Amino acid sequence: MSPRSSATAASTSPEAFLRAARDDSVFSGAAWSVGTTTGPTFRGVLGTLAWDGEPVAEDTLWDLASVTKPVAALAAMALLERGQLALSDPISAYLPDYAGSDKADISLWHLLTHTSGIPGQQPLYRRHADRDGMLTALRQLPLRHPPGTEVAYSSPGFMILGLVAEAVAGQSLDALVRETVTRPAAMSDTGFNPPAQDRARAAATEDCSWRGQVVQGTVHDENAHALGGVAAHAGLFAPLGDVERLALALLRDGAGEAGPILAPRTLAVMTRPATDHLNLRRCLGWQGTQPAGAGVGDLFSPRAYGHTGFTGTSVWVDPDLGVYSVLLTNRVHPRRGSSAMARLRPKFHNLALTQLLRPR
Repeated sequence: MSPRSSATAASTSPEAFLRAARDDSVFSGAAWSVGTTTGPTFRGVLGTLAWDGEPVAEDTLWDLASVTKPVAALAAMALLERGQLALSDPISAYLPDYAGSDKADISLWHLLTHTSGIPGQQPLYRRHADRDGMLTALRQLPLRHPPGTEVAYSSPGFMILGLVAEAVAGQSLDALVRETVTRPAAMSDTGFNPPAQDRARAAATEDCSWRGQVVQGTVHDENAHALGGVAAHAGLFAPLGDVERLALALLRDGAGEAGPILAPRTLAVMTRPATDHLNLRRCLGWQGTQPAGAGVGDLFSPRAYGHTGFTGTSVWVDPDLGVYSVLLTNRVHPRRGSSAMARLRPKFHNLALTQLLRPR
């Protein structure tokens, strides 16, 4: 976003700010919702599904990318509430193939806080195009540092978390997420692997050289694609209204429109900072606020938590201020190289929160 358009947009509404970003080619489309426990105050959609595509609509499906991670973590915490697992459990207790490996004693707490030592940014799909090969490669990844000594973002760690959750629950991850999160939150249009008839209403992502096409309605993340589209690190698609319902359920102490997602105490434990003794602030499955770099801007309170997605998505909840902010874009369309979204996110949140809390 250019300095001129940023300055102009920052003096007006969140919509005008995002429209200026679209004019600067940060993304082709966007959807947003910012509000309080009573519901949205600012919300809307703009742009097109692709640069030469149909207009974004209320039912547009957005590839949530890594916003999948906290949803999978919510499902894991539901299993904790049922007494089926504990955060201190080693992954080898549920995945026998990991017994005797360098990962045998990694705990679920380590996976949820990105302190496992399992390296991130691993293009496993380049060597293993099917699920079996991916799972073998995942198990064989050498640790980068001892568990519990450093926060280092790890999508492979969340892939393993998903395997643990499936083993504990005795059901597939997509079924578990539907049962424990999306159904009680009334997120009826959210799921993995959108059916063929719904893919045309998804926002386009990258023109992918590996797949030889513009990706639309199938998961952008290549590792998730190689795993069959269902993984704990990426793969969920959702429209704005569903992500809004999730944010409101979190802001309302875990109470979804159709039932509880988690008990208030469980959610409080999940969302409190867990790694302040290390290099970065992480909660269980969630990012925490940082002095710089978290993407939530400068005005949210220290207890705020949320998550971003590589495709240009994010959700943030601030229990102290009683506000939430959802921003969904396709900033990787048609190429992933731009860093503009990293600069846009904090400015959007600063603007939206200021306008939301300004006395009227």
